Amino acid sequence: MKKIFIFLFFVFASVFANDKELKVGVSPDYKPFDYKENNQLTGFDIDLVEEIAKRQGIKIKWVQMSFDGLIPALKSGKIDMIASGMSSSEDRKKHVDFTIDYYDANKDSYVKLKENTSISSKNDLENKKIGVQLGSIQENTAKTIKNSKIIPNEDIGVAILALKKGKLDAVIIDEDVAKGFLKENSDLVVFLEEDNHNANGFSFAFDKNKNKDLIEKFNQSIKDIKADGTYEKISSKYDL
Repeated sequence: MKKIFIFLFFVFASVFANDKELKVGVSPDYKPFDYKENNQLTGFDIDLVEEIAKRQGIKIKWVQMSFDGLIPALKSGKIDMIASGMSSSEDRKKHVDFTIDYYDANKDSYVKLKENTSISSKNDLENKKIGVQLGSIQENTAKTIKNSKIIPNEDIGVAILALKKGKLDAVIIDEDVAKGFLKENSDLVVFLEEDNHNANGFSFAFDKNKNKDLIEKFNQSIKDIKADGTYEKISSKYDL
């Protein structure tokens, strides 16, 4: 009888564990990775996580917030995971654990108004106003430009709008995100592309030293999805 009780305890415990929702933090302002369309959350990251969750039998609850608030929310337990176009930089690795890279993203695009002939190189950004997303790798990159005035914003779309209105001289952004803005704004142009040596590719983040088994599950699913053609289908959907 005791053995039966112990067996049933583990069965119910397992069922409870599988019913638990994984709260995933996302900043839906980074098209094509994370954004809203017709008031619905969508993007490459969203589809990829949902596919992994389906394969692993995990329930997902999306929690939307600003990008700079994602790691603090993870550390405080408000969310269990970050899936929001986040680069696995060495500085971030001090605070969180990352999966393997699910997307190779280590190039920055420098965007300006097409009509602005005063800027053609990185040196031309000295003493200029540069827009970046708050808490992003590109914010750190902008800080290396001599005498530049950095204008961080929670939403990179707001920075692009400020650029179009002449309130900024340039915006530094991930190259794949920049492509989307250029498609929608013919008055913008990329005047410089460069490797970002402060970042690796995009990865999913978990709190430090707490989710080894879950990270292994996500790593395996990322490998499987890339191997069986599902990854290519999802990426082509978003022109990546």
